[in-house]
Amino acid sequence: MKYLIASDLHGSAYYAEKLKEIFYKEKADKLILLGDIYNHGPRNPLPKDYAPMKVAEILNGLKDRLIVIKGNCDSEVDTMISEFDFLDAVCLESEGKSVFLTHGHIYNKDNLPKTQFDCIIYGHFHTGFIEKSDNTGNKVIANAGSLSLPKNGTQNSYITLENNVLDLKDLDGNIIDKTII
Repeated sequence: MKYLIASDLHGSAYYAEKLKEIFYKEKADKLILLGDIYNHGPRNPLPKDYAPMKVAEILNGLKDRLIVIKGNCDSEVDTMISEFDFLDAVCLESEGKSVFLTHGHIYNKDNLPKTQFDCIIYGHFHTGFIEKSDNTGNKVIANAGSLSLPKNGTQNSYITLENNVLDLKDLDGNIIDKTII
């Protein structure tokens, strides 16, 4: 099973369309969105081609292959235009490894969940990275970055997970970082 994991679209129709293209190009089985789907949030500028209804249309077309985590900018009203559920967090098994998926505003590298996991993947901070640390019992900690509003000099990015290989990629599919879970 191949997962494409992305975060923080913040209502950008441009990047939602780009994500759809990447999803098909990567030949992923599931698309996991780590929150902040429609609203740009008060601390962020408007992203390129801000059009939440268009984003909903694009994502609703992928609903059968979509898992969506609720972010801090996602609200109850967002569910009214969505043909998919917003989940608080998801724990999935990949090749015998446990992967905890969350938005990142609650659980992140500075506040790990009590749930047993081999890897945690989140967004929220708009800075893509992958790290493995002895401080975390050699668990993998990864941030998918932001598709539409990357911060701190990081690139627009997403993650793929297949056969326990975690790749952080730019929008052209170039690998920025990688590790094995």
